[in-house]
Amino acid sequence: MQTTIAQKAQFRGVGLHSGAAVRLAILPAPADHGIVFVRSDLDGARIPAIWNAVTPSQLCTLLDNGQGAAVSTVEHVMAALAGTGITNAVVEVNGPEVPILDGSSAPFVQGIIDAGIRYQAEAPLRAIRVLRAVQVEHGEGFARLSPADHLEIHFDIDFADAAIGHQEKQLDMANGSFVHELMDSRTFCRQADVVQMQKNGLALGGTYLNAVVVDGDKILSPGGLRHKDEAVRHKMLDAVGDLALAGAPLLARYTGHRAGHAMTNKLLRALFATPDAWEWVTVTPEMQRSLPGAGVVAATSHLHSLRQLAVA
Repeated sequence: MQTTIAQKAQFRGVGLHSGAAVRLAILPAPADHGIVFVRSDLDGARIPAIWNAVTPSQLCTLLDNGQGAAVSTVEHVMAALAGTGITNAVVEVNGPEVPILDGSSAPFVQGIIDAGIRYQAEAPLRAIRVLRAVQVEHGEGFARLSPADHLEIHFDIDFADAAIGHQEKQLDMANGSFVHELMDSRTFCRQADVVQMQKNGLALGGTYLNAVVVDGDKILSPGGLRHKDEAVRHKMLDAVGDLALAGAPLLARYTGHRAGHAMTNKLLRALFATPDAWEWVTVTPEMQRSLPGAGVVAATSHLHSLRQLAVA
């Protein structure tokens, strides 16, 4: 069955790249609505959260409705919606960028769980089953979707900075793995990149509190890492959010090697350009139990510790 949020969840923060104050709310939506962003500052302009609305952007995922309205840095809230199993929602934002909050999806997850999840039993859920492998490449990186019974993610990264280095992780996304393993992992960057981005008018809202900043073998952010492999976990979090732009749950194995937002979107475009590589299926109760949001509850202590970051 489909799901929506039971009541409004509200958030406020700053845009990572713009530095501007932002208010965001997740609101209930009817069955078969999907996820749609609404720009409250642009007379309610609607921007569907779908793969073919993604437009090229530096360092984040940007959606554009083709009629002058766009919203960027959507990946963390999209990951939270997918990770809690929300299939229908209005995401209302009063500016061109989603607030970064603590740099992870945890505040959004907390807000969704606090608001509650409403099941839309009258509406069957459809999923996208991958039938054969599809792969895209760029430089030394690649991203691939291959057949699987439910969503699995395998990701590896390799950075020169010793504080990150080579990291690799594989997860079956059933049984609340997103909440337990990925949601609190923050975006990360090199100190030298921060300086360069800010010279170019980017990362103006970035701080040591909403990103993991590294310099060689040093972690500059107070408190250090939440996980020793937080960087690759965050890349997996991003992949969950970017794959959610397929418009329905994916029954597939995603493999990312030095991949990022643009490559994952390129992969979705390649998938949907290959009609015999995928099919629509109606989700059975057994299948639904293996989706990323199945069985998610607010029982984990680190969810509650992030409450103040989540709720406006």
